[in-house]
Amino acid sequence: MSEFGQDVCRNLELATRREWLETNGLGGFASSTIVGLNTRRYHGLLVATMRPPVERLVLLSKLEETLIIDGRRVDLSANQYPGAIYPQGYRYLKHFRQAPFPVFTYEVDGVELEKSIFMVHGENTTVVGYTLRNAGGAVCRLEVRPLIAFRDYHSTTHENGSLNGSITESPGLVMCCPYPGLPSLHLAHTGAEFQRTGEWYRNFEYAVEQQRGLDFHEDLFNPLVLKFDLQRYPQVAVIASTEPRDVNDAERLCAAEIKRRSALTPELCQAADQFLVRRGDESTVIAGYHWFSDWGRDTMIALPGLTLTTGRPEIAKSILRTFAASVDRGMLPNRFPDSGETPEYNTVDATLWFFEAVRAYSAHTGDYEFVRAQLYDSLVSVIDWHERGTRYGIQMDTDGLLRAGEPGVQLTWMDARVNGREVTPRTGKPVEIQALWYNALRVMEDLADRFGSDRASHYRDLAGRAAAAFAPLFWNEAAGCLYDVVDGKTRDGAIRPNQIFAVSLFHKILPVDLAKRVVEKVEQYLLTPYGLRTLATSDPQYRGRFEGDPASRDGAYHQGTVWPWLIGPFLTGYLEVNGHSDEAHAQALKWLAELRRYANDEGCGQIPEVFDGDAPHRPGGCMAQAWSVAEVLRALTARAPLPTVAAVSTSSALT
Repeated sequence: MSEFGQDVCRNLELATRREWLETNGLGGFASSTIVGLNTRRYHGLLVATMRPPVERLVLLSKLEETLIIDGRRVDLSANQYPGAIYPQGYRYLKHFRQAPFPVFTYEVDGVELEKSIFMVHGENTTVVGYTLRNAGGAVCRLEVRPLIAFRDYHSTTHENGSLNGSITESPGLVMCCPYPGLPSLHLAHTGAEFQRTGEWYRNFEYAVEQQRGLDFHEDLFNPLVLKFDLQRYPQVAVIASTEPRDVNDAERLCAAEIKRRSALTPELCQAADQFLVRRGDESTVIAGYHWFSDWGRDTMIALPGLTLTTGRPEIAKSILRTFAASVDRGMLPNRFPDSGETPEYNTVDATLWFFEAVRAYSAHTGDYEFVRAQLYDSLVSVIDWHERGTRYGIQMDTDGLLRAGEPGVQLTWMDARVNGREVTPRTGKPVEIQALWYNALRVMEDLADRFGSDRASHYRDLAGRAAAAFAPLFWNEAAGCLYDVVDGKTRDGAIRPNQIFAVSLFHKILPVDLAKRVVEKVEQYLLTPYGLRTLATSDPQYRGRFEGDPASRDGAYHQGTVWPWLIGPFLTGYLEVNGHSDEAHAQALKWLAELRRYANDEGCGQIPEVFDGDAPHRPGGCMAQAWSVAEVLRALTARAPLPTVAAVSTSSALT
């Protein structure tokens, strides 16, 4: 549980680095800093999804609260304007906790007001509750001013004459629909007086967007004010939704959400739950909050940690069905776009991670009948396409290894481009692609054997050819590790984390003696308290800070930036080459300690996308990333002999 006292809450620099996140299982969310000062254009109390899990809109940006004590007005909100923070309600924030959702306690002259925020699972609905405590004999009232944006969550809104500021009212409910074609915002409330306002609040500044080199100014519209008599109703609520709601449901909805979350007890399981969302009648994975949708690569890598280690194999099964239905020309989609266009098939590794996800699911559940009936034919077609060749030059070479890439296309996870140029060119034979290809062939050999198919011998032969070719081609004796990419006679000797997958995957393409040297090299050059660097600090191309405008950040994305998700495969490989000894497990726990501390402190229960390569390793990118959480969870629940996923349970051998 993340919990902060006034030493953090009333320190604006510390408080605005701590962001809370609520999600609704559809791709929608609510999020801000612990003092309610929005630092991102993605922050909002109701970010609704129109076509789950995509087409997300910031409808309700925030609620501005004023507590009135014996006629004295005290503003509890906080905003960044040019050159000023106004109001400065954080000065009254006594305590913040996230148990199981954000709860804020304000204190003014001994009077306490507690605010809570949660989203309703399966709905575009946010419930904000207020409870008056320790009022003594003071006469207390509360005014709440909704500030609305009604725009795509990647953009900002500005004062305009097109907005329809009219509202409609019925008992306990007000509604506004400022633009045609967008949903209505319904605000259910507990016995509030209602006053129309129709005012623009101008020039909000979002500091994080400014740092990222993006549009950081916004105007927000206030259509009304709700006035609560806390003497009469010491406990009140506002329900913001795209559908009409009855405020009397607030307590029931709260109890139901607490019950749902109480089942998610192991460490980081609530964090994992926030990434599992619906796509049609099936499930998928949001790659990261606030701005990613569902990506094939991220989903397949994250699936074991998000679903199997948390005891939710039925969701894993649904995810596998979702993506199997999207296989085209032997490829899994890399991304489902936000606005619902055709999925993008521009990755070589997402498809290969699909095999490992299937293997992990079937080993964990024993549900091979599902694999045979609904997945196996797709898997067979994938191998066939890769043998004869599919998009972007992806094809098995004569040595049995997999070649991929064409000019101007980035197909691996190191896919950043700046001004049309690949930052980390990896055309040819990337090292992790060979490890994944070999693993996929062995998975298919096992499945074909199990299902009585004569294809088993073919897959066995292909895997044997790949293994025989791999080490002689990729071993860099001078460096004592693997080349990152081989392209004809060109060998890339940059020390990167991609080689760890030759050690960490279930079916390992690298001999044990060489595997141990790879783990040692990765530990020596790439390991940090928050994960693995993407490039050794000794490399001339190393970039230690992930900061600045999009071009600057993309230039550092895979050139030294630390990725927490890589701690999972590193620890898997480390435990494997050290025989899963007690000492090795103790060391693994030490290496995970800082990420776990971060999740319980600055992370407010989540783990971000990246950290700086240089100390003190500032967090960056998405504040919550699926595979970061998934791989830490998988590592925490590991038990010898790794990496047999069938042995995983929700209890931890490392805790």
